[in-house]
Amino acid sequence: MELNFRSDNESPAAPAILDAVVKANQGTAWAYAEDQWSTLLEQAFSDLFGTRTTVIPLSTGTAANSIALASVTPPWGAVYCHRNAHILNDEGGAPEFFGSGLRLVPVDGDDGKFDARSMEELIHRNSGHGVHSYMPAAVSITQSSESGTVYVPEEIQAINELARSKNMATHMDGARFGNAVARLGCEPADLTWRAGVEMLSFGASKNGCLAAEALLLFDNPGGRDTVERLRKRSGHLLSKMRYVSAQLLAYINDGLWLDMAAHANQQAAAFAKAIDSHPGASLEFPVEANEVFVRWTPAGLKSLEESGVQFLYWPGRDDLARFVFSHCTSDEETSYLCRTAGGIPG
Repeated sequence: MELNFRSDNESPAAPAILDAVVKANQGTAWAYAEDQWSTLLEQAFSDLFGTRTTVIPLSTGTAANSIALASVTPPWGAVYCHRNAHILNDEGGAPEFFGSGLRLVPVDGDDGKFDARSMEELIHRNSGHGVHSYMPAAVSITQSSESGTVYVPEEIQAINELARSKNMATHMDGARFGNAVARLGCEPADLTWRAGVEMLSFGASKNGCLAAEALLLFDNPGGRDTVERLRKRSGHLLSKMRYVSAQLLAYINDGLWLDMAAHANQQAAAFAKAIDSHPGASLEFPVEANEVFVRWTPAGLKSLEESGVQFLYWPGRDDLARFVFSHCTSDEETSYLCRTAGGIPG
């Protein structure tokens, strides 16, 4: 038996999402996001977030992040983010490319998160040289983080209040935003505009959609023209955008996105609980969403891999593995994983 816990990117699309694509595939529709599905997005997301929301449908999270940051950061500007942030380590320099040379500045912090104090100290160290220095222009928070942890509203608000005091724009990389909301049981607004987030890269592909993401702007209609032009120049204004927009509408309809995210979180929590009783393995980070980082001996991880369980060795480590649970991970699969790891009740 082979089981894939490498990434939620590798999970299939949810049936309700595929049904939405099939229904959208009837007859003709206007192109370039002028179709009937795309025109419904802004009201649907405004209702979801409880504020006026501009929605820019896209096909990748990298495009959403890069367009967002390039729209608010000049080439001499700096974007502050966690040292492990996806925009820094896993997007091939796309934010810098889109931003004509903007700089990403890594901020240290435990468990995949940083705080306002750490960012303020770093801004201070990087300033004082006038035009010789990169200008602090934006901050980007990853929710949930690359370590599978979750920022609470108070943490987000503190970071964004500092950013605003320095005239910096605020962005959230929400590739796994649904997992964070499901974990905290709060309103989507509590983690975004109410806490000072101006732009959200709203992820959907990791949680049951296929090539469907969105960039959301909160109460900021003035920024629309810039992001739309960047979308077009980057090749992400799809002619048949109806298939992306139809997915996004189905995704947020009746809380489907949160149901799927909560399921993935529950599977991760079950595995994390089992790891606590493992005689040799331990958790690298607190498990708060759908990712579990397990520290074990190289021999132990190798034996698990040879048994047919697929996971991701963390780069540069042969004693640390990441297991990711998705909207369609079954109880049986998680139980098998626990048993196969050895010494874990499942």
